[in-house]
Amino acid sequence: MWAILLHLSPIIISFIGPLIGYFVLKDRGPFIRHHAIQALNFTITMAIGYAISVVLMFVVIGIFTYFAVAIVSVVFAIIAAVKANQGEYYKYPFAIQFVKA
Repeated sequence: MWAILLHLSPIIISFIGPLIGYFVLKDRGPFIRHHAIQALNFTITMAIGYAISVVLMFVVIGIFTYFAVAIVSVVFAIIAAVKANQGEYYKYPFAIQFVKA
């Protein structure tokens, strides 16, 4: 259940959920650690995407990229939560690996 919450928490509270989850839950086993790291890396990557979109809003295309990042963020978070619920290790396709195991 914790792995599912780690992936769904960014939809509501941004990177704070995965960050707290990583520091609090990383010692609960390799499955939780893997999902905490994946959720945190993906959330940081999406934050960078949002920041780039805000800068690009000065040339209009940022509005479209902002919504694209939002949609990708929600869709992949839901996919990751479903995979975690099925007991699978999931790796986000676009996440930059800032935090390593």
